[in-house]
Amino acid sequence: MPAWKKAKKPLYSSSKSLKKMMETETPVVLIDVRDAESAKAAHIEGAVSIPAAQLAEAKERFPSIKKAPIVLYGADTKAGLESFQQVRDWGYMNTTVLIGGFEGWQKGELPVATGATATEIVYVPKPRAGSVDIASFAKAIDSKTTDVVILDVRTDDETEAGKIAGAIAIPAEEVVERLDEIPKDKQVYIHCSTGIRAEMAYVALKEKGYKASFLDANIEVSDSGSYEITEKE
Repeated sequence: MPAWKKAKKPLYSSSKSLKKMMETETPVVLIDVRDAESAKAAHIEGAVSIPAAQLAEAKERFPSIKKAPIVLYGADTKAGLESFQQVRDWGYMNTTVLIGGFEGWQKGELPVATGATATEIVYVPKPRAGSVDIASFAKAIDSKTTDVVILDVRTDDETEAGKIAGAIAIPAEEVVERLDEIPKDKQVYIHCSTGIRAEMAYVALKEKGYKASFLDANIEVSDSGSYEITEKE
């Protein structure tokens, strides 16, 4: 398990990344932790309203699959962050907080819904088209063939802490804007820390005609460039 997850440090999702997940129909559990009236007035489509004060009693409503990606949002980043640790302590290691919260989402002029939110939390993993198994990914790295490119789509802070030698580092949200940095005549193997952002980048590259696949697993990279890959829990 990646070190920052073991340390239970806060993890974040941007409005861009959440919007991309929604557009690509990537399964995600979206929880609005504002008060019920605010959520009814306007909310992100697909969100389930569970006010922060009621989270504890809603624990049994959360998915039985602990690897489910859960995005929490309040009015702003801080409001969402107040619920982060509670959900993480339940074992949902892919929990993130929406940067800027609902206010940030609105400022970005992103679509909102009004009226009652969804009442049931539903998480149904879908087959990961384009995913590559751990052994094949490791073989691609170790072979050092010139026909393969490793694309690391984690944040700049994550890659500064450790990156696979020779990998191209481009945060997931910037992939489309930086296509000129990714060779189109090579097989592109994409990874992030858990596979979620890597899948988003995979979809974007496939739409642009790239030969790409992504690692749907946890990977931790040390400052020396060595790595450890583990199956998702």
